[in-house]
Amino acid sequence: MSIRFDGRVAIVTGAGNGLGRSHALGLAARGAKVVINDLGGSRDGSGASSAAAEAVVEEIRAAGGEAFANGANVANFDEVQAMVEQTHEKWGRVDILINNAGILRDASFTKGSLDDFWKVVDVHLRGTVNCTKAVWDLMREQNYGRIVLTSSASGLYGNFGQASYGAAKAAMLGLMNVLHLEGQKNDIRVNVLAPTAATRMTEDLIPPAVLALLAPETITPGLLFLASESAPSKVILGAGAGVFACSNLYETEGLFLHEQERTPEVIAQRFNEIAATQGQKALEGAFDQTMRFVRKAADALGVKLPTA
Repeated sequence: MSIRFDGRVAIVTGAGNGLGRSHALGLAARGAKVVINDLGGSRDGSGASSAAAEAVVEEIRAAGGEAFANGANVANFDEVQAMVEQTHEKWGRVDILINNAGILRDASFTKGSLDDFWKVVDVHLRGTVNCTKAVWDLMREQNYGRIVLTSSASGLYGNFGQASYGAAKAAMLGLMNVLHLEGQKNDIRVNVLAPTAATRMTEDLIPPAVLALLAPETITPGLLFLASESAPSKVILGAGAGVFACSNLYETEGLFLHEQERTPEVIAQRFNEIAATQGQKALEGAFDQTMRFVRKAADALGVKLPTA
């Protein structure tokens, strides 16, 4: 099976450098028309320049592809909406959205300022929501859409000094889970990419000897799969150094406690049973957890539940 994007229109945010650039070039090489969105700021989000985005556009055009640059600030919905309208007017549709733009303002939670914390959340989370909201109804009308949100191991597992970044990146899971459900009937598939790459964002955090293994190009094949017609939905795909893995959120089997046992002391005594991984499973939605708990309680109490 050959994955192609002929006739598809893609918007890639933060596409002037690093991962975004690699993703944009990968999409264009397989036939997509690509909007190269990049504010052109520094790693901490300060400043602005169109030079990097224009350079990527020229690379794509030189290879025979179609692209244009747009400098919308993803944290500003009006600018994002104008970018989507420009794309729709030029090419008639928007099929793929790659939410990649981000900044870093690392500091321990005690030393970091709230202003820096919210600035990081604005770009990563608000920016992702703005871009997704701007394309959502277009994709619903088309009955087709592929959206990739970018998370990180810092959001999934934690990393010292990255409370703001980790919080924003963890939010991608909740957003994906809901949009996956709401997009199903219109063939809008929503996934999360959790990359580890050598980019401006990580160059000071990773030893030089390791950086060579973590080129953005080692990650982009996974992104192209998540953006393809054959993509799954509600997947967290980790990628780095040519390695690809899926992360999953599981819930343990759980333990029913009768009313007289429902004390913090009993929970402490039996916590190993509560946390036991045997029988744990992934849930499809929030209501699945509610019904699983109700069924477990009903079974323990001998209560017969009505059949659907």
